[in-house]
Amino acid sequence: MYLEELDQEAVTSRKMLERIPEDKFGWKPHEKSMNIKTLATHLADLHSWIGLVLSTDELDFSNMPYQVDDVNTPQELLSLLEKSLAKSRAQLVPENEIKLEEKWTLRNADQIYDVSPKYAVIRMSLNQIVHHRAQLGVYLRLLNVPIPGSYGPSADENTF
Repeated sequence: MYLEELDQEAVTSRKMLERIPEDKFGWKPHEKSMNIKTLATHLADLHSWIGLVLSTDELDFSNMPYQVDDVNTPQELLSLLEKSLAKSRAQLVPENEIKLEEKWTLRNADQIYDVSPKYAVIRMSLNQIVHHRAQLGVYLRLLNVPIPGSYGPSADENTF
């Protein structure tokens, strides 16, 4: 039931990631912000989280460090996105629908951040994609890079 939504969000994510200027990978708008490379890599990787949730019962940072591929070009970001999508698509099969009610835990050893049904974690993962893509849009706007539309035309695409 989430495959169509994942694929729709991936279209917009692709458009955003391909616009990142390669010479700005280290740029960030504020000292507390992620740099654009870290943010974009996280966005590309988030598309794999549906697969992660459906194929595991938890993510424990203490024994399963969360590491993402090192990328250095927009093309590598797009490759990471496609790899992430493949992981989720492989798990989005009818046989896994029964897993949606099962609990999934996000933790660091004894520190539990969240325990929720897998369907709720999938919903949160899709929301995280939208959230971080919006952050990336602000970064691109501040760099004067034209923003692609997400759910309609952007101000850069508006023909009115």
